[in-house]
Amino acid sequence: MNLLEKARAAGCAAKLASEDLERLLNGLAGEGRPDLESRVLSGRAYHEDAVAVAAPQGKALVQTVDFLTPIVNNAFAFGRIAAANALSDVYAMGGEPWCAINVACFPLALAKDDPDILVSILRGGLDALNEAGAVLAGGHTVQDEELKYGLAVTGVIDPEHMAVNSGLQAGHLLVLTKPLGVGILATAIKTGFDGAEESEAELVRWCGRLNNVAGALIRNLKLPAATDVTGFGLGGHILEMAFASGVCVEIDTAALPLLPRVLRYARDGLIPAGSHVNRKYRRRAVLAVNDIDDALESVIFDAQTSGGLLLALPPRLLDRGRDFLLAGGDLACVVGKVLPPRNDGKALLLR
Repeated sequence: MNLLEKARAAGCAAKLASEDLERLLNGLAGEGRPDLESRVLSGRAYHEDAVAVAAPQGKALVQTVDFLTPIVNNAFAFGRIAAANALSDVYAMGGEPWCAINVACFPLALAKDDPDILVSILRGGLDALNEAGAVLAGGHTVQDEELKYGLAVTGVIDPEHMAVNSGLQAGHLLVLTKPLGVGILATAIKTGFDGAEESEAELVRWCGRLNNVAGALIRNLKLPAATDVTGFGLGGHILEMAFASGVCVEIDTAALPLLPRVLRYARDGLIPAGSHVNRKYRRRAVLAVNDIDDALESVIFDAQTSGGLLLALPPRLLDRGRDFLLAGGDLACVVGKVLPPRNDGKALLLR
C-alpha cells in the first residue's frame, strides 16, 4: 500500500471516528454554563473550521496549550486534571481563563468499545472550565495509539500587571500553594504499588484543584513574579525564574509540603524518567548547603502535573497573601526566599 492509499484508508477510519464522536458528544452540548455562551460569536452551530470569540476591551490575551496521558484511573478525574493543568499557565501570569478548545487523541478501538471513557474525560474537562468561568469554544480530535487529552486556552490579562519569570527581586519570599510529589505518586499508581488507591485519591484531590485562588491573588496584589509547578518540577521552574531574573533562590527543604507516602515511594525507586532528567540537567546550578536526603532532592525535581503556583511576595504582603490563600482552600507554605546573585554560578540553594 503506497502513501496515498494509506492516507485514504486513514481518512476512512477518521470519518468513522468523527461520526462516532459526533454521536457520543451530542449530550455534552448543554452542559456548558449558559452565561458564558455569549462569548462565542460564530463557529460551532454549523461546523465552521474556526470559532470567533469576543474579547473584552483593554485586555491583552494570554495563550497556552497543554495535554497529557492519564495519571489516574478515573476518566472524569483525568479530564478535570488535564484541564486544570492547562488552565494553570494562565493563572500563573495573573490572567483569567476566557475560552478554551479541547485537544483529544484517542485510539479508535477505545472510542468504539468503551465510548463512555472519552465522554467522561471531556465531561471532566468541561467541569473544570465551568468552574474557571471559561467557555468551551470547540475542539479537535485525532486518532492515536495512545490516549491524550488537554486544552488550548486563551485568557485575558491586564497588560500593565503580569507575573513573569523575570520579576524576582532579592528579598522576595516564595509561597507554594500545593504539595509536591505528583509524578512519583502517579508512578506508584501505574505500578499498583502499596497504597496506590489512597495515592490516587490524593492526586484527584490536589491535581483536579484549579489554581484560580492563587491567580486572583496575583491580580489583587499585583505580584511581579510567579510560576506554576509542572513538568520541570519545583527545582526546574525555580531555576528558570532565577536565571531570568539574575538572582539566586534559597529553598528551605524542611518547609516543603509533600504528598503522603512520596518519600517512601522515592526511596523505593518510583521516580519517573522525566524527574531524573530534570535533576541531572540542572545539577551544576544547584548547591546543597546542608546534607539533603537524596529522596527529597528527587521530589524537588519531580515532574508535576497540575501542581500549585509558586508566588513571589514582598515581605510586607506576606500576611495578606497567606490569609487570602488559606481562606480560598489553598496551601500557603513559605518555602524559600530570593537572594542576590552569586559569583559561583549557583542559582538554587537547598538548605
